[in-house]
Amino acid sequence: DRGAHQEPRLHAVGSRIQTVSTLGIVLVALALAVGIVGIVVPILPGGLLVIAAIAVWAIVAHTTVSWITLGVALVFFVAAEVIKYLWPVRRMRAADVAPWSLVAGAVLGVVGFFVLPVLGLVIGVVAGVYLAELGSRRDYRRAGTSTVHALKGVALSVGIELTGALLATFAWVAGVFATP
Repeated sequence: DRGAHQEPRLHAVGSRIQTVSTLGIVLVALALAVGIVGIVVPILPGGLLVIAAIAVWAIVAHTTVSWITLGVALVFFVAAEVIKYLWPVRRMRAADVAPWSLVAGAVLGVVGFFVLPVLGLVIGVVAGVYLAELGSRRDYRRAGTSTVHALKGVALSVGIELTGALLATFAWVAGVFATP
């Protein structure tokens, strides 16, 4: 009668190993999916939600595999966060897009988000960058070119963050399957 009474499995240091239920795995997977969507549709801090979900899983599972998985996911997350700011900014500087234009785009993007949810964010960013560039350059064509470069930088930033979150998610899936 194997199922009648099972002794709790012990971790190497003597603490009890928790097992994550199927419902727990599904909830973490759901949080990961919401986080990934939050990166593409910037409503939630998607990358942070992905890492938080994996961290909760690691804490509950409390196995060597879960901690290693969290470490790998954190490496992907931190690397993506650093790269998503450095690489696009370097490209925008090379295209001579003023930092002030990006700030104006961010501010109008936030305003646009509240005026027209989600779509207003995109419209606000484009309008903010364009108007700021037009104000500083006094040339419609150069302002348009700078706006295109700024939008490419934003798209690159989102792509980098999405890649980091997906790699962290793949690490979690591997960790779930490797957890005893």
